[in-house]
Amino acid sequence: MERYDIAIIGTGPAGLSAAITAKLRNKTILLIGKKALSSKIKKASLIQNYPGLPNVTGKKLQKAFLHHLEKMDISVTEDQVNTVYAMGTYFAIQGHHAQYEASSVIVAAGLFAARPYPGELEYLGNGVSYCATCDAALYKGKSAIIVSSEKDGEEEAAFLAQTADKVSYLPLYQETYTPEHNIELIHQTPTAIERKDGRMRLLTVEGFLEADGIFLLREQVAPSQLVPGLSMNGNHVEADRQMQTNIKGLFACGDITGTPYQYVKAAGEGNVAALSAVAYLAKAEQT
Repeated sequence: MERYDIAIIGTGPAGLSAAITAKLRNKTILLIGKKALSSKIKKASLIQNYPGLPNVTGKKLQKAFLHHLEKMDISVTEDQVNTVYAMGTYFAIQGHHAQYEASSVIVAAGLFAARPYPGELEYLGNGVSYCATCDAALYKGKSAIIVSSEKDGEEEAAFLAQTADKVSYLPLYQETYTPEHNIELIHQTPTAIERKDGRMRLLTVEGFLEADGIFLLREQVAPSQLVPGLSMNGNHVEADRQMQTNIKGLFACGDITGTPYQYVKAAGEGNVAALSAVAYLAKAEQT
């Protein structure tokens, strides 16, 4: 398995800035996120304080970012990271579609605003999972519930349905979906998770659904669950002015580190995080 110098999680302004700086420093980089970049970028109506781009719309800024990546031959690996494990001299990164390794990691995944459902963290890894493609083999001949905030969840449901006897799919988005024969489309509003008589229950406003397991598919995983042992301050990752977290070799930047939630601040922190990662790698080579 290839081991990259720096893995960057997130394709918002912070992650892109980190990738550009790291590439300029001749480091091998793994940029993980959406190839169309963070959805928050194109949704911005007007940005007035980004240097060199006065009164730029989110769509134009997205186009400029993509052009910059293309010019620098920086590719995006489209995947969602479930967990980052610090292994001492490197980091093991578990994605939905593959496993990766890197000598350092920059987390630039943006602000995680969703609150966990009551019972979610209690049963995480024991009836609750964030990746249907990762755990599909465990549900052969069983039933599962998928709650998805994005249309991408439909692909995971189809993959899981090849193994599981039944998949109940709850979309939390508005787009239409025609499921396969053993996928039941259910429109209910989840409220909590519990276990009863050896089965998992998803409580909803309308009642409850029961299955062997529950998958919660969101755009991103909460930082506290993404990196075991990561120090948090509320919903934000604790990082110093060098963007270093409490875990050596792991840096954080952008909205995930706190206010102000602005593109120009995120891009600046991404630059600092990349420079700090480069310095960390240089020091590691000397020891």
